[in-house]
Amino acid sequence: MSIVSPGRRRITLSDVARGCDVSRATVSLVLRGSPLVHSETRARVEAELKRQGYVYHRGAANLRRNVSTSVALVINDLSNPFFAEFAGGVDEALAAAGYVTLLGSTGESTERQRAVLASLLEHDPAGIILSPAEGSDGTQLRTLVGARTPVLVFNRQLDHDDRHGAWDFLALDNVRGAFLATEHLLARGHRRIAFFGGHRDSSSCRQRRDGYRAALAAAGIEAEPQWLVECAPTRLEAARQVGALFVRDPAPTAAVCYNDAVALGLIAGLTTRGRRAGDDFAVVGFDDIPEASVSAPPLTTIAVDPRARGRQAAELILQRLREPDAPARTTVAAVQLQVRASSDAPRSHTGDNA
Repeated sequence: MSIVSPGRRRITLSDVARGCDVSRATVSLVLRGSPLVHSETRARVEAELKRQGYVYHRGAANLRRNVSTSVALVINDLSNPFFAEFAGGVDEALAAAGYVTLLGSTGESTERQRAVLASLLEHDPAGIILSPAEGSDGTQLRTLVGARTPVLVFNRQLDHDDRHGAWDFLALDNVRGAFLATEHLLARGHRRIAFFGGHRDSSSCRQRRDGYRAALAAAGIEAEPQWLVECAPTRLEAARQVGALFVRDPAPTAAVCYNDAVALGLIAGLTTRGRRAGDDFAVVGFDDIPEASVSAPPLTTIAVDPRARGRQAAELILQRLREPDAPARTTVAAVQLQVRASSDAPRSHTGDNA
């Protein structure tokens, strides 16, 4: 943040920090009214801000009026079409309420996430919608954000989160969704069903694996270790890892995938191995991104309506702004099975005689 005056160079946070011998982060905390800054340090920074003529554009106006017209949205993987739809829904609902969306993407990096949040907080958003990077530490994030700015966490639970001073949480029904996906494949006659993609350290992946295992257990089947294939939840990494499904004989005949990006990568990888999803291998995704219905073959998936979930997230953070003292809420969004051609492969077409 900076101001441009005629005939003068930009005044930056770094200039102010050097002028009073503190860090740039400390100046940022002072501008946001953080209680973490000692009163003497705050007074020194405020004096330097005044001396240098620094104007904190939107944030300064927001602090004076005790109101903000922006909400920060921090996404863990903007390259995933799910989050493009989710962000679109957030922006629609916020715009309708007169708010501007400030967007940041972390690329699944907790270090990048800290930098993105620190930068967005300089704009003093009214609230934050956060889809956390894998391995995000709840205690560290609360220290960074402070108590002043409300946060809605989406889908992934935070590590080391004892729910003290808990933030609102919007979850997908991950367990139920993966149970429905596995149950569908069992009904098609499959008994060797893999869970493909994602990392076990991710809470959403663990929950989806739990639903998968529960459905297998209900059918009297215990998941074999080789049926659990980890990879980054992207199309490219999924395509690269397809061979891991076939290293042992008998191999799986179907897979429940962590998300649709992984499922589409699996379909592509099967093709390079002379197989076809829906013909000799059954595939089920999770998300129902727009591409799922027009892929080749169309993808059976767990529909969560990502754009609607974005609108829901925006509505929940706006509700928090209206009711700042209400207890923290956990909301679980329902899911449903959307059957298409990718799971058509019956057991008789796969050579599964188990």
